[in-house]
Amino acid sequence: MSETSWADHLDLMIRARTPIIWIRSLEEQRVEALLEQAARRLGNRTLLRWDFVDGLRGAPNREGEASRNPMAALSCLDSLPAEQGAILLLRDFHRYGEDAGICRRLRNLAGSLRQTPRTLIITAPDWKVPPDLDDCITLLDLPLPDAEEIGQLLSSIAAASGRALDPPVLRQLTAACHGLSEQRVRQLAARALARRGQLGADDLAEVLEEKRQAIAKSDLLEYCPSSSSPADIGGLESLKHWLEQRRRAFSEEARAYGLPLPRGVLLVGPQGTGKSLTAKAIAHSWSMPLLRLDVGRLFAGLVGASEARTRDMIQRVEAMAPCVLWIDEVDKGFGLGASSDGRSDGGTSQRVLGTVLTWMAEKTSPVFVVATANAAERLPPELLRKGRFDEIFLLALPGAEERRAILDLQLRQRRPGHSLPLEVLVDRTAGFSGAELEQTVIEAMHLAFAERREFGEADLIAAASQVVPLSRTAREQLEALEQWASTGRARPASRLRGVTNSDAR
Repeated sequence: MSETSWADHLDLMIRARTPIIWIRSLEEQRVEALLEQAARRLGNRTLLRWDFVDGLRGAPNREGEASRNPMAALSCLDSLPAEQGAILLLRDFHRYGEDAGICRRLRNLAGSLRQTPRTLIITAPDWKVPPDLDDCITLLDLPLPDAEEIGQLLSSIAAASGRALDPPVLRQLTAACHGLSEQRVRQLAARALARRGQLGADDLAEVLEEKRQAIAKSDLLEYCPSSSSPADIGGLESLKHWLEQRRRAFSEEARAYGLPLPRGVLLVGPQGTGKSLTAKAIAHSWSMPLLRLDVGRLFAGLVGASEARTRDMIQRVEAMAPCVLWIDEVDKGFGLGASSDGRSDGGTSQRVLGTVLTWMAEKTSPVFVVATANAAERLPPELLRKGRFDEIFLLALPGAEERRAILDLQLRQRRPGHSLPLEVLVDRTAGFSGAELEQTVIEAMHLAFAERREFGEADLIAAASQVVPLSRTAREQLEALEQWASTGRARPASRLRGVTNSDAR
């Protein structure tokens, strides 16, 4: 929702005499500015403001009244003429919602305000509304500034500095500032003006750093710098080709062509088959920041806190857009089990999952979601429904040709120009995952290094004989994965089918 349509919706709610509105936002100054505009549009209604420290503002001869007295703040409208339309903006007020007297007073006001052209506005970033106030309070989320608003803000700041922005630079800065609050955009612009006296392309790096710091302040997300590329992945040619096709789908050219923004991809497969490496390679090759979400961090002990953390996570992710969101081991966080069946945790897991899935299906921001899972049979059906992801890929254990490619890649990274024969080793490593092949090369180097000599084919074969592959230790899990994939629910990530559990035996 743009700010214009949001303002129209706010006007409608006030004209309809909605008694108490909770505007969910951290941007107090922006909320106040929007209410000032609404008050003018709706016939010059009086706008009063209250917070716990400064008390009442906006009423002649009453400045500072009701300081540190939230109950008295609710009486601020009583002294106005009966026919005078008014809006009372309350800050900090959500902290007193559990008080019995405050709660009773709000319920009384909800009835009386419907008879007068007066509205109570409470602004807060989060609030667990008491059940007996559910019917009295209407929630209105304030969205972050959209591209048009950010562009207008940057243009006005640049014009005020005496140096207008060139259109290409304005477009770049506007896109970079997507997801930031108006206050943060103003702060970035103020620093740029203090440093160089103008806004320009040099500020792009600082915008990204501002977003990184916002992520660092949160314990929900981890910023993952990556230098990996698709060339660092052995095999998975079908998956890499699919990703290359979508690389340009975030461009304006794709929008003009009629393509929607890519939603994301679900990578399913046993451990060590390259799911995490693929997530890192996508972010690096697409020149996007990579944010890793551990689903377990969303859940908190207090009632309603998990849902609030989920909304906070989504807002922080969109503030980094365009970006790649890596949901690691989604089957453990949202999988079918005792902790997510809606019984043992009061339905919190299902509500959090529902919030994430709704966002994934409806998001308009350039966030590409990469979810990884080891146990496909634990994934909830609603996660696999069409529209959540653009595609689901199965990363099976590598076949012979892929094992050769992975071993050759690992050797070239550590011994450029190697000429070691790999035929015997490829045969001896049937059932090995990519991670186990990498560990085989590293172990062979350890064997030779301990004897102060160059390693060779015999060391690689000896190292492979010491590895007990996942295809033996987790045979049942791999069989279940094969059965799940055989129904056509996932697309093979490799052009050549990977080794099956029976092949490994």
